[in-house]
Amino acid sequence: MASKRDVESDRLAALAGEASADAAIQAAAMAPELEASLTVPPDLTAAAFFDVDNTMMMGASIFHFARGLAARKYFSSSDLAGFVWQQMKFRVGGREDPESVKASREQALSFVAGRSVAELVSLGEEIYDELMADRIWKGTQALAQMHLDAGQRVWLVTATPVELAQIIARRLGLTGALGTVSESTNGVYTGRLVGDLLHGKAKAQAVRSLAAKEGLDLRRCTAYSDSSNDVPMLSVVGTAVAVNPDSQLREVSRRKGWEIRDFRTGRKAAKIGVPSVLGAGALAGAVAATMAYRRRVK
Repeated sequence: MASKRDVESDRLAALAGEASADAAIQAAAMAPELEASLTVPPDLTAAAFFDVDNTMMMGASIFHFARGLAARKYFSSSDLAGFVWQQMKFRVGGREDPESVKASREQALSFVAGRSVAELVSLGEEIYDELMADRIWKGTQALAQMHLDAGQRVWLVTATPVELAQIIARRLGLTGALGTVSESTNGVYTGRLVGDLLHGKAKAQAVRSLAAKEGLDLRRCTAYSDSSNDVPMLSVVGTAVAVNPDSQLREVSRRKGWEIRDFRTGRKAAKIGVPSVLGAGALAGAVAATMAYRRRVK
């Protein structure tokens, strides 16, 4: 039988997830909507949701951003090494421990405290071109484009900072992005989060909230992720697809009959037809880069 402490802990976690989802939806609403295609009739009740790290992009987007900031002397090489260690702890282990994820994101946020939002967004644009554009999984990008070509909207849903997520979404021609919201006052980051990380159950809540706001039928929607931590998000849509899955997500996908796509090798883990992907209704590279960076700064 659950103790009073356990019940209270679950209640607080649920409230934190709802706060994170609300913040993500509000931040998305403040971002300019991308223009819809004029040649494809809109499919107003179906959409696709993509995780970013290791799903849409090779490695962790926040790590690539941190590398870009380090190259601009925003923090020291030892700070970067600590950040890399936080990333590797849950990447090499094959799963993302929520506390490790939170520690690494908060560590990154501490680096931008006191900086203007406009400055970091501008740097994010530069760093995307330098370190991220070539790390987009072409196979995943093609899946996103397939949904767009079908008139569906496509959102990124990620624990990475919402401003960075919105840059990635805009560069890929997607509808928008939901991400972790960093607190700012008068256009300057405080180094604190609004709510909590958009991670785990908070992602599922954000997707439900967005669906309610946009009039989406979740049974006709599709979600993509590499991580077992995103099982809650994958479970709220009609079609779930595991992309470059960790071992736990691969096991869950096989048990639930979810589709699997693996772009990390030349093989195709599963043959997926266009109708099914469109909806039920219709870290070696990072380590090498870090070593190269450390050699440059010595």
